[in-house]
Amino acid sequence: MKKLLTLLLALSIACTTISCGTSTENTDLKSEPVSEASVLESESVSEASDLESEPVSEISLESNEVSTYTPTTGQKNALKSALSYLSVMPFSYDGLVDQLEYEQYTNEEAVYAASRCGADWKEQAVLCAKSYIETSAFSFSGLVDQLEYEGFTPSEAKYGANNCDADWKEQAAKCAESYLAVSSFSRKDLIEQLEYEGFTHEQAVYGVSQNGY
Repeated sequence: MKKLLTLLLALSIACTTISCGTSTENTDLKSEPVSEASVLESESVSEASDLESEPVSEISLESNEVSTYTPTTGQKNALKSALSYLSVMPFSYDGLVDQLEYEQYTNEEAVYAASRCGADWKEQAVLCAKSYIETSAFSFSGLVDQLEYEGFTPSEAKYGANNCDADWKEQAAKCAESYLAVSSFSRKDLIEQLEYEGFTHEQAVYGVSQNGY
């Protein structure tokens, strides 16, 4: 009887040991997928983070390229020529580009120089307007038209005409005098001619009266 009990106890202990071993093995098997998923997820997050950071690096590279741009020899020389021209006479932006291209600079080099020469184009229009009225007679509208012909924008041309310190009545008198020096006019025809040149009626009458009419 004791032997039977001992045998039963031994069998019970053996079953318990086998059951525990199986449970441990199952636990180990179940834990493996969790560990692999964690690793994969961690790697995916890391890769995504690296991918997201790449455009920032590219943008920084592009920014560095722009900030370290070095002008070509042609652009440098075009800029020197532009500054030299502006030191002796006024130019509009378009007029300066045309002049530089006439000097055989490429359009790219001429545009580079005109854009970086530091000129105030409105003040250039004023200088150009003053040079015109020193040598010839202009009405306000006639001077604006002439400045636009030289390549100034409408706003730049009007600024130049408004700030050139011209006395438009005296300009009408000079214009009347120049007409009478080359041809004969009646008072009425001379007034009409001055008005055709852009002078107001009042300015035209003043100009004619200053020339004996």
